[in-house]
Amino acid sequence: MRCRSRGFTLIELMVVVALAAILAALATPSFKGFISGQRVKTAASDFLMTANFARSEAIKRNVAVTISAASGGVAGWKDGWSVFAGTTQLSKQDAYAGLTFSGPASAITYLASGRLGAAVLPMAITGADGSTRCIAFDLSGLPRSTLSSTGTCS
Repeated sequence: MRCRSRGFTLIELMVVVALAAILAALATPSFKGFISGQRVKTAASDFLMTANFARSEAIKRNVAVTISAASGGVAGWKDGWSVFAGTTQLSKQDAYAGLTFSGPASAITYLASGRLGAAVLPMAITGADGSTRCIAFDLSGLPRSTLSSTGTCS
């Protein structure tokens, strides 16, 4: 009597590998969009946390605190940003590659009361896939982040 060997044949293994490759190829485009959207969400969250930090530091220290673009406003916010209380740097954010920032042309200043020194235009952060998040400031200086369905912030 012959014993049957257990396992897979080479043909069965090749079919499984081919099916896995096809499924991976179908999932890749949607995964790229997901990653791009998450990068936009992360950058917006980081800027939102920076604004909340600057506001709380202004209240705590009882001095004006400024968020300024790392490039000094020349290239906008895409190179990152820093938070200053006078000449003391409180925090720094590095650049985000592959994202587009548009918004305030100048620095954002929180007064010692926690309110903004001047009205601030909303900031739009856009990814390679076109997903956009908006960061707007209310009258009291509190920032909020929303997803933009039109790709613009107003």
